[in-house]
Amino acid sequence: MSVARQDGVQAEGQGAGRSGPIRVVVAKPGLDGHDRGAKVIARALRDAGMEVIYTGLHQTPEQIVDTAIQEDADAIGLSILSGAHNTLFAKVLALLEERDAADIKVFGGGIIPEADIAPLKEQGVAEIFTPGATTTSIVEWVHANVRPLAV
Repeated sequence: MSVARQDGVQAEGQGAGRSGPIRVVVAKPGLDGHDRGAKVIARALRDAGMEVIYTGLHQTPEQIVDTAIQEDADAIGLSILSGAHNTLFAKVLALLEERDAADIKVFGGGIIPEADIAPLKEQGVAEIFTPGATTTSIVEWVHANVRPLAV
């Protein structure tokens, strides 16, 4: 299927309007300094054939959204262990909306209380992975939900 992107360029494929590997920005927003889990997820996604852009530690929501747009990402995966998940997810979603990039799916994981998951999903977070989620389940979810027909 050929789709006209916002910039007027014709692109092939599904989802974000192109073919090729799924592109995921993996980010550590805020002051959280523990990135081992984010790096494990980034490697698992890469090993599953996706293109992964890891932003590193201490990124602002603005930096994360800028990176996702500049890199033409299909999704943003946020790793949040600091307890600021409600604020950080909301800010990323709002910035994507403001920048006309709400088609970029946002998912995340970390220390997120069960009671906060449903409200985050109602705001537009596509999925939340809690401690104990396997890399396989995350990879399978991304394949099934970000660009299901991506090559």
